[in-house]
Amino acid sequence: MLLQGRELQSVRGERVLFSNINLDVASGQLWQIEGPNGAGKSSLLRILAGLLPAQQGDVLFQGEVIQQCREVYYHDLLFIGHKSGIKPELTAIENLEFYAAVEGHEFSTPPYDLLAQVGLVGLEDIPAQRLSAGQQRRIALARLWFSQTRLWILDEPFTALDVDGIAMLHDRFQAHLAQGGAIILTSHQDLHSMSYPVHRLQLRYQH
Repeated sequence: MLLQGRELQSVRGERVLFSNINLDVASGQLWQIEGPNGAGKSSLLRILAGLLPAQQGDVLFQGEVIQQCREVYYHDLLFIGHKSGIKPELTAIENLEFYAAVEGHEFSTPPYDLLAQVGLVGLEDIPAQRLSAGQQRRIALARLWFSQTRLWILDEPFTALDVDGIAMLHDRFQAHLAQGGAIILTSHQDLHSMSYPVHRLQLRYQH
C-alpha cells in the first residue's frame, strides 16, 4: 500500500467538512475524490499531501505516518493545486527549469520537446502572464512529463484545458499508472475513457 488515510477529519470554522475518512491507495491505482462544492475535496487533498493538518486521524506513506518520514514522502510526491502555481514573469521554459531545479532534476538542454508534448510549440519564450489560462495550466501540468515521483495528488487538473489537452492528460495518466505510479485527484471531468479502473471516494456536504 502506497498511501493510507485513517479516520481523517477536517473542520473549517465551526463546521465539520468531513470525518471518519479512510483511504487505501496502492501502486497503479487512480482515485477520484468526488462531492459538491464545500464538501472538503481540496482540503482532503491538502491533508493527504501534508500541507494541511487533519483535526483527527493520520496519513501514512508506505505504512509510516508522514510527519515521521517527510523527506522520503515529499521526494516521492508531486502536488499540483487548483491554481496553476506558475511564476507569471517567467517564460514557459524558465518555469519548467525552475520546477526541475526544485525537484532536483536538471535539463541538459532547454525542454522545448517537453513543451511541444503539451501543445505549447511557439509559446516557449513568452512570459506566462501573456498566455491564456489554459496555456498556463499546460505549463504547470508539463511537470507530469518529467516527474519521477510515484504519487501524484492533483486538484482539478483539467481546469481550463480544451478537448485535446484533456485527451493528452488522460494518456499521461495511463502511462504513469502502467509504470506503477498512483494518482489521487479531484475533477468534474468524466474519466470513463480511462482504460484503468477509477476508484472513487464520495464526500458529502455537512450542514
